[in-house]
Amino acid sequence: MEYELIVLDLDGTLTNSDKVITPKTREALMRVQERGKKVVLASGRPTQGVVHLADELKLGEYGGFILSYNGGVIINYETKEVVFSALLPVSSNQKIIGLSREYRVDILTYEGETIITNNKECPYGQLESKINGMELKEIQDMESYVNFPVPKFIMLDDGDYLATVEPRVKAYLGKNYSVYRSEPYFLEVLPKGIDKAQSLERLLERMGLTREQMIACGDGYNDLSMIKYAGMGVAMENAVLPVRNAADFITFSNNHDGIAHVVEKFMLA
Repeated sequence: MEYELIVLDLDGTLTNSDKVITPKTREALMRVQERGKKVVLASGRPTQGVVHLADELKLGEYGGFILSYNGGVIINYETKEVVFSALLPVSSNQKIIGLSREYRVDILTYEGETIITNNKECPYGQLESKINGMELKEIQDMESYVNFPVPKFIMLDDGDYLATVEPRVKAYLGKNYSVYRSEPYFLEVLPKGIDKAQSLERLLERMGLTREQMIACGDGYNDLSMIKYAGMGVAMENAVLPVRNAADFITFSNNHDGIAHVVEKFMLA
């Protein structure tokens, strides 16, 4: 099977520990696009946190796509058209924010190009702000303030503690929400049916491609669905164990041009 599409998680996958694309990986991705193959950036990040990498790889020129918010938004980067968007119902906001208060974890969401949170001093919220280049704004009464639809909430705390909170949040919210950790310290709450695999299925249908023609590469818990779904699921050497176990192939780490290795071995050879 010839692969026509490569889907890339960003943090820990496409970018190295300094959050940049290395020259070797960038060159490999430019070469594969010059051959007419498509690149998709699939991230839990908000759209604003993805666009600079899409620009660096010239996705607009080569007809690539962005999946932001873990697939809650799909953008054709050539036309800038939003081809899919899913938001949480406003009626759920108070319930989700209330859970964060009950379990004594911090929480954030997005308002335009700003990250809003109950605690500006939380190091995990500061990390989200730094990674995405977005202002972090503290809101005293999140439950009253967030009276508009948002793509997702993220609960923030130490990974060991969030591991105990995750099943309780899942049980309380039930089957109408997608709840999972994208990082040990990020517990994400999204609309039902929003994960990378289900959004990639929507995108493939639009593109007239099959999953057998797709390579998906990732390292984190929120990449597991697309690793299992893709014709070839690739785990980074630095991936969490469930992702490594589910993958068809394990490449080098994000600090050792693992994506360049995949492109050269399976798409340029």
